[in-house]
Amino acid sequence: MADSSVKQRYAVIGAGWAGCAAAMELARAGHAVTVYEAARTLGGRARRVEREKTVLDNGQHILLGAYTETLRLIKLAGQDPAELILTLPLQMRYPPGTKGMDFLAPRLPAPLHLAWALLRAKGLQRADKLSLMRFSTAMRWMGWQLYNDCTVTELLQRFDQTDTLNRLMWHPLCLAALNTPPERASARVFINVLRDSLGASRRRASDMLIPKADLSSLLPDAAARYLEQHGGAVRTGAKVAALHALPDGRWRLDDGVDDGEHYDGVIVATSSVQAAGLLQSVHDPRLNDVITKMQAFTPEAISTCYLQYDPSVRLDLPFYALVDAPEQQHWGQFVFDRGQLDANQAGLLAVVISASGPAAEQGHGPLAQAITAQLAQVLQRPELAQPAWSQLITEKRATFACTPDLARPGNASGMPGLLLAGDYTANDDRTQDYPATIEAAVRSGVAAARVADTGKAAKQT
Repeated sequence: MADSSVKQRYAVIGAGWAGCAAAMELARAGHAVTVYEAARTLGGRARRVEREKTVLDNGQHILLGAYTETLRLIKLAGQDPAELILTLPLQMRYPPGTKGMDFLAPRLPAPLHLAWALLRAKGLQRADKLSLMRFSTAMRWMGWQLYNDCTVTELLQRFDQTDTLNRLMWHPLCLAALNTPPERASARVFINVLRDSLGASRRRASDMLIPKADLSSLLPDAAARYLEQHGGAVRTGAKVAALHALPDGRWRLDDGVDDGEHYDGVIVATSSVQAAGLLQSVHDPRLNDVITKMQAFTPEAISTCYLQYDPSVRLDLPFYALVDAPEQQHWGQFVFDRGQLDANQAGLLAVVISASGPAAEQGHGPLAQAITAQLAQVLQRPELAQPAWSQLITEKRATFACTPDLARPGNASGMPGLLLAGDYTANDDRTQDYPATIEAAVRSGVAAARVADTGKAAKQT
């Protein structure tokens, strides 16, 4: 039998959420782990940044109660989610007077909470509510599974969803979850997200979680401390340029420092673009299929516009949904009141634009001006047109376009001892595939670590 006490040495390349999850799981299993991160700040594409002498994030995020692995690792790292995250019931609430809707789920057992929210929802006509009920019933009857993928738009047409529902619920939910417009987005992956939130047997799975702390503090920084406490190390400013497979089955990393370190296994937890480059450096035909899949991804951007006002400025709710109407220069899709998350950020609003390629083409100045004009109009507050300062952050490769039947690699690379972790990887069961979210990254990192640990144990048998 395998000796589980034998400690293996692993390198994890990338300290985003996938890399942090992989490193924590390997350390928890008793292995020696070294994490290589090219940047100085941990978190990858969900990290802390500093602008205008203010700590921000490179993008405003909403998590879900269904993010079970993310919440588990936050706790494992010694963090208290209740202190770091604002938990709100499922809701889709638009500012009054904007022809939106007000959908708020009460704290009742599932699925009664959704039925009650739908019954009490404002801004939806009887036809809209019946349409939504038929869709939910059909999804439950289908077991929340779609074997023949199509676009989200095609799915909604198939189930006769009304124009109002599409505009006020399905369109913004699809953009927020998949960062891909419904006319191009995978219906199967969209249903996976709905199943684990709206369709879950636990009401808490549908809760909306808004980080009160910056994203790097939420898990990555704590993961680094956890790793160091378990004998591991995190090397920031360490860019790995190439991987070398050694004759004895171990691996050597080219990071510009010849320290003679060899590793029993490597988990590449960078973006798909960077991962493809690292795999190409190995020059092994067994990696060709995975490389081809990674090179086929199309990037999607996310933009967040931070607007600082007088500290007395406060929204009536922690966040509102906004109707995006590009033809009216209304690009914002959600606005968050950061002051309700952190008292030190009073008067700071964050406006999110998912799939923001067309919006970002407007240029930073014109786009920020359009967003402030949108807020002033829809919130009926003229003072919002004149912020003290604005900061627009666009993550051009925030996610991949989550299109139907997209070929995604799994954790296995095709070579022993070399694994992949990232939000772009696929689950062995396609009905479990997630879009490019924090939870998808964390799940992938955990899965890669467990495959690595199992694989090493098998070799010792």
